[in-house]
Amino acid sequence: MRGENAALGAAGLAAFLALGEAVPRLGLVEEAYFPPTSRIADALGAELTDGAFWTALGDTLTGWAIGLAIAVGAGVVAGVTISVVPHLREATASTIEFLRPIPSVALIPLAVLLHGTGLRSVLLLVVYASFWQVLVQVVYGVQDVDPVAEETARSYGLGPWARIRHVLWPTALPYVMTGVRLAAAVALILAVTAELVIGAPGLGARIAVAQASQAVPEMYALIVVAGLLGLLINVGARTVERRALAWHQSVRGEVAV
Repeated sequence: MRGENAALGAAGLAAFLALGEAVPRLGLVEEAYFPPTSRIADALGAELTDGAFWTALGDTLTGWAIGLAIAVGAGVVAGVTISVVPHLREATASTIEFLRPIPSVALIPLAVLLHGTGLRSVLLLVVYASFWQVLVQVVYGVQDVDPVAEETARSYGLGPWARIRHVLWPTALPYVMTGVRLAAAVALILAVTAELVIGAPGLGARIAVAQASQAVPEMYALIVVAGLLGLLINVGARTVERRALAWHQSVRGEVAV
């Protein structure tokens, strides 16, 4: 089944690449705006031999990784605290619902004002966007704890930390891993967006320079790199999720299928 899905995916990708080659060659769009796949591939090959490209890639991954780590740590701690402290969830619900929908890109002027165009501005945007993905999932996960299991743990004399470790955390972990997977994708989006808009070092800034200098094939090549990076991050997050939840019925059922 997996082999068949992989073959279909490869066939779909080949068809997409062939379409990208044919459309400009047939004159359906101007090559100046949408170059053929072969020209984009040549530009990508040139990028891979350029040391500045790897430096930009490293800058993007640095902002992504640090921002994601901060967001996950803060989201887990805040989510558990809000959920277990009496009345704290009710007291913070309106504030969370007000702050969560604010688009992170709307904070770009504030980030530039506070930190200029450096890594700190990227981190501010990445952390803000990713934090809510984790926080909301953790709160939902803690809410899903079985009250009977909670009362049983209390009756056996388990303290607060023991209940968190043995009752709350196993229930919330699937939600936490979902939040981390979503946050990983959002963190990459915001890292590249911040670089693209404010000019912070990274792939986004390199895409902006290519666009401004009319280096269209190079621009598309860098966009392809960003897409491949997102794909690798998603696959990696799913792999970590499956391994962390190997004991969970949802993962066991997925493996069985």
